[in-house]
Amino acid sequence: MKWTPEAEKAVSRVPFFVKRRVRKRVEEEAARSGSHEVRLEHVTACRERFLRNQEDEVRGFQIETCFGTGGCPNAAVADEGLADAIEKGLSALDIKSRLRAKIQGPLKMHHEFRVSISQCPNACSRPQIVDVGLIGARIPQVTEEACKECMGCVEACREKAVSFREKSLFPVIDHDRCLSCGACISACPTGTITEKAAGYRILVGGKLGRHPRLGSKLPGIFSPEDVDRIVSACAGIFLAEGTGDERFGDLMERLGMDRLIAAVRRQ
Repeated sequence: MKWTPEAEKAVSRVPFFVKRRVRKRVEEEAARSGSHEVRLEHVTACRERFLRNQEDEVRGFQIETCFGTGGCPNAAVADEGLADAIEKGLSALDIKSRLRAKIQGPLKMHHEFRVSISQCPNACSRPQIVDVGLIGARIPQVTEEACKECMGCVEACREKAVSFREKSLFPVIDHDRCLSCGACISACPTGTITEKAAGYRILVGGKLGRHPRLGSKLPGIFSPEDVDRIVSACAGIFLAEGTGDERFGDLMERLGMDRLIAAVRRQ
């Protein structure tokens, strides 16, 4: 549906973590009025309805994705079914009802359990500042296949993690610098650099607000199946152990990272 410049400008001020949902609601508002164009009046009407009935908009959880599954050239992994699998797992936890039971007053957007999926280290969907953030990863390894020394891997690596040492016939990967984007793997024409493992890095406990924090990394690279299980486990811990308005990051700081990792492994 076409948007007028005034409507686009009004929605541009909406916080990023609800923008996609807001745009959908505004387009529904325009459609209900019989319009084939989204105008400022539709944005205003939708905002007023949202402020009056915010709890009706709360689902209990949010899942945000980047555009990696839509053909982004930077995607390290592209599991199109992951978001749907996570949504199914979180829906089974009945999060909204359980939040309502422990939070005094009406539910608001910031009470929701937030998950963000990015298919590469560019992290367009901001996985560092949500309850559970996922970042696609391809870990490279150097094989014994003869290298043409084309330097394609060196040129492809933005972190300068790939180099050639003096008199060496093979590239060397500095894994402390490497972000597991997989660019060097794709650039290698000989198979000298190949994929050792692929999956997702997991960050937990990120948040914005009065006391922001970046998510802490769980050790390892995880398959989509493990990711689905871990996300549901984190949400379960959040619901069982959290109190009042406590965010998952606050809960992590209170419990400690070691206890969280142990609890996730038991799930």
